[in-house]
Amino acid sequence: MSKPETPYRKRALGDRPLKPETLAMSYGFDAKLSEGSIKPPIFQTSTFAFSSAEEGAAFFRVMGGRAQEGDPATPGLMYSRFNNPNVEVLEDRLTLFDGAEEACVFSSGMGAISTVLMAFAHTGDVILQSTPLYGGTETLIRNIMPQYGVKSHDFVAGAPEAEIREAMEAGLKSGRIAAIYVETPTNPTNEVVDLALMAQLADELGERQGHRPPVIVDNTVLGPIGQTPLSQGGDISVYSLTKYVGGHSDLIAGAAMGSSEMMAPVRKLRSAIGTNLDPHTCWLLARSLETVKLRMEAAFRNAALVANYLKDHPKVEKVRYLGFLEPGSRDHTVHQRQAGDYHGSTFAFDVEGGQAAAFRMLNALKVVKLAVSLGGTESLICHPGSTTHAGVDPELRQRLGFADGMVRVSIGIEDPDDLIADFEQALQAV
Repeated sequence: MSKPETPYRKRALGDRPLKPETLAMSYGFDAKLSEGSIKPPIFQTSTFAFSSAEEGAAFFRVMGGRAQEGDPATPGLMYSRFNNPNVEVLEDRLTLFDGAEEACVFSSGMGAISTVLMAFAHTGDVILQSTPLYGGTETLIRNIMPQYGVKSHDFVAGAPEAEIREAMEAGLKSGRIAAIYVETPTNPTNEVVDLALMAQLADELGERQGHRPPVIVDNTVLGPIGQTPLSQGGDISVYSLTKYVGGHSDLIAGAAMGSSEMMAPVRKLRSAIGTNLDPHTCWLLARSLETVKLRMEAAFRNAALVANYLKDHPKVEKVRYLGFLEPGSRDHTVHQRQAGDYHGSTFAFDVEGGQAAAFRMLNALKVVKLAVSLGGTESLICHPGSTTHAGVDPELRQRLGFADGMVRVSIGIEDPDDLIADFEQALQAV
């Protein structure tokens, strides 16, 4: 179950449900408990005083899953590795956008991903994954987790259902499929994974192997405004909050969210291994959530203009923008179902002339910043093959269509005409 309703956790005005962007201003925080402060203070503390020894014992029983009759429904404040007011406010507000019962925040996106996978996949198990994934996730699943006895089998994100089922059957021969992990749209190629199909496969696996693997979805590229995987067949959404949710390129954080049942083992493991997030970063993220819809929609509008300019440029071979999916195609149909008319602001394009030409363009940009990451207010661009995905096997990159001249851009909220002018002058160097 989600947290009990209190005067500061009401989601409706009478019979009118309130929108997430309204609730993000105050949900989960009672100003009366903080000297009337409109914004939550930063609770920069490692530990919290109990009113009695009995209360402390009850809180630890509830936190450890050993609740007794008469104990509170949720643990009170104990120690900031377990809970903290800033953590709780942020987690409450994150659930609003994705329609989740519970959220957990982490010290990085990879902290969220690794903790979630470790909570469900154990020695001898198999992870069925889409590919490409964010480079760090590919490295974790393919190179790190096998050191702990966890194997993986992959399928290309845009593959036909028959090929995906072949990957599933191959995985079953290796062990129990403990989790289905996907990223949609993919980073950086913007391919689309069908979440309804993933849920169907998870149900079938539950019948066949006696364990239904959760469908875990990296929603960083479109979420939380452009897409809500929990409404499309996903069980857990994971995020790099560093990106669009943080939105200002000034913090590192991650999150996972889903039903209370799904999040219970994740929360327990986070407390055990300490991948939790600090109070100050939580405070910054709660601030950023207030403007996430404004920022993301502005960036989406700018990206459409820039992508349309690049599509017609003679020195650009291909633009991998979701708004250019062919109507009636499988990807277009799935994308419309999962994200509607939201096409995001992060996409890749291939510069004519390969890596050397791409580097010349990158070095000539003046407004767009040459840096990894995405989702900030400023526009960022990088060459994935030599940066974010440099650790991915070259043969896999080739299999996935990573052209030597492919660059990834995250369009920000600058004036779009200025961005187009910057690309115009930079492409002259190609």
